[in-house]
Amino acid sequence: MNKMAVQRRDVLRAAGAAGLMWAGASRGFAADAGVAAWPGKPVTVIVPFPAGGGTDAFARPLAAQFSKATGKTLVIDNRGGAGGTVGASIAAKQPHDGHFLFMGAVHHAIAPSMYPKLDYDIEKDFVPLALLANVPQVVVVNPRKVGARDFRQFLDMVKARPGSYNYASAGSGTSHHLAGELFKIQTNTFITHIPYRGAGPALQDLIAGNVDMMFDGLGSSAAHIKAGRIKPMMVSGARRNPALPDVPCAAEVGLPDYTVSTWYGLWAPKGISPELAARIADEFSKLEQSEEIRAVWASNGAEFGRLSPPDFAKMVSGEVSRWAEVVKLSGAKLE
Repeated sequence: MNKMAVQRRDVLRAAGAAGLMWAGASRGFAADAGVAAWPGKPVTVIVPFPAGGGTDAFARPLAAQFSKATGKTLVIDNRGGAGGTVGASIAAKQPHDGHFLFMGAVHHAIAPSMYPKLDYDIEKDFVPLALLANVPQVVVVNPRKVGARDFRQFLDMVKARPGSYNYASAGSGTSHHLAGELFKIQTNTFITHIPYRGAGPALQDLIAGNVDMMFDGLGSSAAHIKAGRIKPMMVSGARRNPALPDVPCAAEVGLPDYTVSTWYGLWAPKGISPELAARIADEFSKLEQSEEIRAVWASNGAEFGRLSPPDFAKMVSGEVSRWAEVVKLSGAKLE
């Protein structure tokens, strides 16, 4: 090969290498620019329950604050059914460009034990972004149907008439359902389960007097309790909730192991880039620091999530295992 050919070859190689470097840099630049520019259009959050439930009670204030902070619209798309699994299935199949997100709850850690043929996996088909809120369960009754003065009288009434009282839930396999089953185990009582298509419809029937009681997340019950439409008997856990300081906790009424909370989290469909996932998680963390969101969380008796995405993923895995044991122990089945 002559000297001129060698020089030409070296020039071509150098040009090719430079081209590859430029292409890689361009792709990286484009990716960084895309992350920085998010959201480039309205963001849709699929909420897998009808409007009026606990998930909605946290999703809609976040949507309003998101629009205020970013200038972009956050659309709440309610897709209820089958204990929240219909909406989760839909969300798992959405594009992973950061403009479709999923706001699920503790129910989605219970579902794998209750629905053996799910077409999605909450741990494999979604990327965890943020634990948004954590609220205790509260035992609430319709005061016209269950005229108990306090928890002790309530428990005596339920024990005296096995099967005569019923409780509403957001659907079979939801935390409302399993909280009721756990309560029955720990108190040696029998209460009939009435499943609905979400906490909103269940609460409306409770308020109307069509059902007797409900084991609900405080986030959806708080406003109705304060308005006197339903009456709280106790909150779960080892301490009273600041939103209901006069209502005893489970430990106070002799149920130290009755610890049930409804947590709400945000996921993206799998395939989203780690950079974009981190960007979205950071944005929602900032939203929760606003005075408006803090006030809503406080009024609903909620604690902030304060978990990193990896720790949130570990928590979900732990909850899946925990609720599998409760399902097995209670013998809970789809209805």
